[in-house]
Amino acid sequence: MKLRKELWFGFSLMGLILLGIAIVLLSAEKVTSGHLGLLMLALIVVAIMLGFPTAFTLMGMGMIFTFLAYERDWHKTLDLMVQSAFKVMSNDVLISIPLFVFMGYLVERANLIEKLFRSLHLAMARVPGSLAVATLFTCAVFATATGIVGAVVTLMGLLAFPQMLKSGYDVKLSAGAITAGGCLGILIPPSVMLIVYGATAGVSVVQLYAGAFFPGLMLAGLYIVYVILVATFLPKLAPPLSAEARRVALPAALQRLADTVSERALPALVQGLKGPKNADVPAGFLVKQLGIALLPAALFAVVAFGAYRIVTSPPDAPLQGADQRSSTPGALADPGGGVKEPPGAGGLAEPPGAGSSLSEPPGSGVKEPPGTDVKEPPGAAPASGLAEPPGAGGVKEPPGAGSAGVQEPPSPTTAAPPAAAPAAERLPVPGGYWIGLAVGAIALVAFYAVLTFQRLEIFKQLLTSFFPLVVLILSVLGSIVFGLATPTEAAAVGAFGGFVLAAAYRQLTLDVVKESVFLTAKTSAMVCWLFVGSAIFSAAFALLGGQELVEKWVLSMNLTKTQFLLLSQFIIFILGWPLEWTEIIVIFMPIFIPLLDNFGVDPLFFGLLVALNLQTAFLSPPVAMAAFYLKGVSPPHVTLNQIFAGMMPFMGIQVIAIALLYLWPQIGLWLPQVLYK
Repeated sequence: MKLRKELWFGFSLMGLILLGIAIVLLSAEKVTSGHLGLLMLALIVVAIMLGFPTAFTLMGMGMIFTFLAYERDWHKTLDLMVQSAFKVMSNDVLISIPLFVFMGYLVERANLIEKLFRSLHLAMARVPGSLAVATLFTCAVFATATGIVGAVVTLMGLLAFPQMLKSGYDVKLSAGAITAGGCLGILIPPSVMLIVYGATAGVSVVQLYAGAFFPGLMLAGLYIVYVILVATFLPKLAPPLSAEARRVALPAALQRLADTVSERALPALVQGLKGPKNADVPAGFLVKQLGIALLPAALFAVVAFGAYRIVTSPPDAPLQGADQRSSTPGALADPGGGVKEPPGAGGLAEPPGAGSSLSEPPGSGVKEPPGTDVKEPPGAAPASGLAEPPGAGGVKEPPGAGSAGVQEPPSPTTAAPPAAAPAAERLPVPGGYWIGLAVGAIALVAFYAVLTFQRLEIFKQLLTSFFPLVVLILSVLGSIVFGLATPTEAAAVGAFGGFVLAAAYRQLTLDVVKESVFLTAKTSAMVCWLFVGSAIFSAAFALLGGQELVEKWVLSMNLTKTQFLLLSQFIIFILGWPLEWTEIIVIFMPIFIPLLDNFGVDPLFFGLLVALNLQTAFLSPPVAMAAFYLKGVSPPHVTLNQIFAGMMPFMGIQVIAIALLYLWPQIGLWLPQVLYK
């Protein structure tokens, strides 16, 4: 019966699409080639809904209508197909897709998610709705490491869903938390969807990753707040864990020490090292446990010392660094389309001072060596970049250098070397530093006051499950966002990091590598063929004049910027029911992107709205893919309607997140503007 309803819905939607196109064609005074383009767009949607392969349907439909547009000239049709395919395959951004996908499949196949979920739900045992909160947290971390929606939802359905049901959690709340958390991989970097959007819309993937960071955290935070509120006010839906479920089995040596000395970890370990109260525990074991317990204190000391060096550093060094950074081209725009990288040899901007082509602003006092693009002052000696007036007996600073200028070495004719510049004194420590230091010290003392052996064991589990993944994620994303590597280079580092993690957890077997390579090849081939099909289809659509017809129709409605955004996001939301995100991006983004300039919409901001919107479409019945992923691994008594009902509140939260991003665009635009403008 359910299948019949879904079929009726699909056929009804296809009928509405065809009916709309028929009305447009019949109401037109003259059927032009632009109307044929609209007919092609409607037919491709219907064909995909009927189950035809998307990529080859795009190519076939594009070639047929190109053949009609060229008045049945096969030579021009084949030429356009070859040119479109070559243009897509020469796009460097496609190299990063298989590398990121391979990293994700390696992490998934290495079975790291089970340890991660176990340690997180024990660490959050006292938080209301701890299992659901740990599920969302695990989904966010794992989605960041993999970016594969189906894999995250399926794995969490196998791991967390039975445990939540066994603990008395409501079926709807449990299903909603898993499906909503699993879809975070669409938005949170390194998202493959953002790479595809960047390549399609001509927006820098680097800026997209930086822009999606805070909206992704905001959405995950809204999910967690909702679950905590539900568990607080409706505890029957998410009962707290029992004391037995929160208990962690201690090693025998630590258990003896806890029984004979104290439950508090730090005093017991110190006393065990001091004297006879060590309960026959080896001293080497105690030193190792004490070192693990003191890791937070060591991290606090390193952060405090680094912050002290930064806040007390003399003003000269930061000013020169700031000047150099400002000379680095910040706009990542590339009018030629594709992924917009900073100017340079195909990569991200080099760190300040790394290249000789950077021109320094006036007054910074930093001069490049001779032979670079920097113009020397008149009369400069060939061997140095200094301008010396006639008869000067010593070295003169260039005009405008000021006190911050860099002292140049003396010329051979100088009678006496100039006096060394006095060392700059450090600034006094600001009061904010002492406040932050005091707050951190209080938090550290509170941490050790409640650190029992049970919590120490949970902390050790986090060290072996949570922190390695976080280090991998931060190294990949940090190198991209801060300009240390291109997305392709960072993806290669991430793939190598996935290898290292799998080997460290003793999961790097031949079967794991074979499965990861096979799935990576399958996914990458799908994305690449989609790009080729999309390029041919878009070329045919533009050749027929469909883009021009759509643009005239939209502009004729005299929409404001807000109305245009609402209309476009509503269309994308509706398309998210029958179509996958890949099809929406490669087919419909080339139609929307040219319209953005007419309404003053930033393509980067539009891409963030689209990413949030597509997450909503993944959770909207009746064609919510996340629900079907979860249903496939759920217990038999869990119905699809229960999963749909559980997703509704989280879909409402996503709508709120879209509204917040629209009202305060700086949530997504602040970080790219700070880093690249």
